[in-house]
Amino acid sequence: MASSPSFSCLLFLWLSMISLAIVSTNATPPRKPIDVPFSKNYVPTWAYDHIKYFNGGNEISLVLDKSTGTGFQSKGSYLFGHFSMQIKMVPGDSAGTVTAYYLSSQNSEHDEIDFEFLGNRSGQPYILQTNVFTGGKGDREQRIYLWFDPTKDYHSYSILWNMYQIVFFVDDVPIRVFKNSKDLGVRYPFNQPMKLYSSLWNADDWATRGGLEKTDWTKAPFVASYRGFHIDGCEASVEAKFCASQGMRWWDQKEFQDLDGWQYRRLQWVRQKYTIYNYCTDRSRYSTMPPECHRDRDI
Repeated sequence: MASSPSFSCLLFLWLSMISLAIVSTNATPPRKPIDVPFSKNYVPTWAYDHIKYFNGGNEISLVLDKSTGTGFQSKGSYLFGHFSMQIKMVPGDSAGTVTAYYLSSQNSEHDEIDFEFLGNRSGQPYILQTNVFTGGKGDREQRIYLWFDPTKDYHSYSILWNMYQIVFFVDDVPIRVFKNSKDLGVRYPFNQPMKLYSSLWNADDWATRGGLEKTDWTKAPFVASYRGFHIDGCEASVEAKFCASQGMRWWDQKEFQDLDGWQYRRLQWVRQKYTIYNYCTDRSRYSTMPPECHRDRDI
């Protein structure tokens, strides 16, 4: 005759069911980016001869030497979406160089959403700087170290942008959130279509240790590699003030209006272990904390 289940077994089953229920109610991570050739979504913008193409245009390299850097931009302009790029950073002594990947509108009160990768001396870690401009105002820098060597392999750098939030991802880890805080008097990018841009350029007047470390041109050329070129956005004319498919795209649904508990824990992990500068906590610049910081959980 079989014995009845012990109390400990019943407790284990009950806790397991609760865990499954919690997991099932989590917000959904962004959809997996779709890799496409460079020419599907992008065109060169300057120094065309410093962009090299490989694997049928599925991979490219940007080349910086003493004469010039180079860059490219998206063919379309977008109001909201999910944008992702796989990048392998300049290896070795990259001090003074900046690899940038960002969204930007083009006017005097422009909006901008930035990834900037600041090079460093050999053996020193890369610094990833993010920033958000709204209505021409930036000054929202955050800087982190990465938990891997970004020069050894490709990693994904993504932006999820909708009416509710902007989320910066490194691979699947959210490293920053900027919530729509218009009700707190903070402007939010919502009515200016933006193009995507990327560039590799010399910025040794500020990029490494505030400009103390200069670019060593004996190490040139400096090369950053790209693939993926994913864009899933609401394409709009430059003059458009709203997205025609507002509310109908996957990145615009309720589950993408906020991070879930796991994602917020990963964000806190980045804050505690890898953040080296956060404008939210810089009292030399802001005597009182900017109003969006509490909502963004960036403290």
